[in-house]
Amino acid sequence: MEENHYIHRISKELLQWMPVDAFEGEVIVVDKEEMVAEAVNYLRQQSVLGVDTEARPSFQRGIHYPTALVQVATHERCYLFRLTHVGMPQELADLFADPNILKVGLAFRDDINGLRRRRNFTPANCVDIQSMVVKYGILDLGLQKIYAICFGKKISKTQQLTNWENSHLTPEQARYASTDAWATLLIYEDLIAHEPLAAKEVEALKREEKERMIEHQQEIQDQRLREKGIEPPPHLTLEEREERQAAKRRESRKRKRQRVSARKKELKEQKEQNK
Repeated sequence: MEENHYIHRISKELLQWMPVDAFEGEVIVVDKEEMVAEAVNYLRQQSVLGVDTEARPSFQRGIHYPTALVQVATHERCYLFRLTHVGMPQELADLFADPNILKVGLAFRDDINGLRRRRNFTPANCVDIQSMVVKYGILDLGLQKIYAICFGKKISKTQQLTNWENSHLTPEQARYASTDAWATLLIYEDLIAHEPLAAKEVEALKREEKERMIEHQQEIQDQRLREKGIEPPPHLTLEEREERQAAKRRESRKRKRQRVSARKKELKEQKEQNK
């Protein structure tokens, strides 16, 4: 394994100057039922697959559209299954349920749940990149930033909010969708080729990130108080905050035990009165 070289985060300013990377392999749009079997047969010959899904974007709270597209990529080829045209084929569901083939995605639970709403299946051997990266010291969870941290390049997100239910996919949509699935595969392979951090290092990193977030929130609150002419109180350390929270939990449990005890006593007295 190679030594861990990953940075924890990458700024938007640095990201914008990075060269753009994209999937350059063969893209096959599966929009007819008779194309499904051949596509799945090819994918079943692979040991690891990169996966992503797309749905029509919603701009209203509470309104969500069903998964319109599922992209399954290898290094050389990416299949775009148009679920608005072919539904969720049983062969594709069986692929996601196959424990012998590793499927890699990002925020994968949401993707899998979207597919299961089309046709129910029991997923097997599915790995979420977001659950892996922190073990390597990466704190950014978006696909574009994770890819940039791993490879020093960025992938385009310009087609993210297009309508994936259109009758035809544009070449730009097809390339974007393929790139996202392919990128998850490359990230996974890059991660497992490097040494993860020790558990103690991961915990320390999480703690530093928590402290940073708290400090940022405190700065915002301090600014609001100053705008109102109020001098902010001294900041608590993370240890002090945790101790206060622990004390509140202990007090809450104590009150609950007292309520339970009082209720038991009340029921006992009622039972004796009714004799």
